[in-house]
Amino acid sequence: MAETIIGSNISIDGEISGSDSVTVLGTVRGRLSVKDQVTIPQGGRIEADVEAGSVEISGVIEGNVAVSDKIEIKSGGLLVGDVKAARVLIADGATFKGNINQ
Repeated sequence: MAETIIGSNISIDGEISGSDSVTVLGTVRGRLSVKDQVTIPQGGRIEADVEAGSVEISGVIEGNVAVSDKIEIKSGGLLVGDVKAARVLIADGATFKGNINQ
């Protein structure tokens, strides 16, 4: 499988969908829907609803997140929105504001 990387100087407004994994170093606004993993490293930002197989957050997501497997908010990561996931991991030093549904 291929991986899509959205660079730190890139800003996307609109809808992203596909089956491969996505790493967001820049900013995505709108909607993000992939079957594989979404990774938001420190400095990355998503202002959108996210649907994915799994999500790993070290940056920021402002939007609702639905995953089929797990979501992990790492230390320094921020999620503001509701979560629907089979597994939720929130590290010490992470910030989460919202509701969790399984």
